[in-house]
Amino acid sequence: MDDVIRQKISTFFAEYPIKHFDKGQLLIQAYESPAGIYHMLEGQVRQYDVSAQGNEIVVNIFKPPAFFPMAWAITGMPNRYFFDAAMPVEAHLAPPDSVVAFLKQNPDVLFDLLSRLYSGVEGIQRRMAHLMGGTARTRILFELVTECKRFGTKQGSGSFALKVHEDELARRSGLTRETVNRELMELKNRGLLAVERKQLVITDLAKLEQELGEDL
Repeated sequence: MDDVIRQKISTFFAEYPIKHFDKGQLLIQAYESPAGIYHMLEGQVRQYDVSAQGNEIVVNIFKPPAFFPMAWAITGMPNRYFFDAAMPVEAHLAPPDSVVAFLKQNPDVLFDLLSRLYSGVEGIQRRMAHLMGGTARTRILFELVTECKRFGTKQGSGSFALKVHEDELARRSGLTRETVNRELMELKNRGLLAVERKQLVITDLAKLEQELGEDL
């Protein structure tokens, strides 16, 4: 997103109130009409479904300056997902009709939204491929690579520090925590992963990407 588009979005949403959410707090309840469109200023928001067995299935993770849920605003389709704060969240809340009108009046912003949407769809399709045809190992590799690229903090050594926990990796990959722990231990034993100050550290992202590409 370039600076001009970012400024347009910020200026538009600045007219609307700011809401704060604690970690774990719901922003949007599944099968209920959202209060409006959220524009994120701080934090992370998880979009997820719940299986018949009661397991959370993470569909997407939003970070600033994302705004959502746009499928509901544009198409009028019912919202079928939960959205909660993966960490403390600060976000503007705007009426859906106003957001849609803003997009129609600003085709550059709309095109940027469409570009980011297709990028997200590509990620979801890759996740589906690993869930349907991959192994526990490739599922974890995919989630770690994605976490590095979207949310990881690059360190001076070239490694990436991740704040994601085993429970969250299990929800995203559809695996048990025990399986996730076993796969992480294997990566740790091979020197590709370390634990520092309660954070996962990926020591060689290129190697993880190479192995992921070779396995599917």
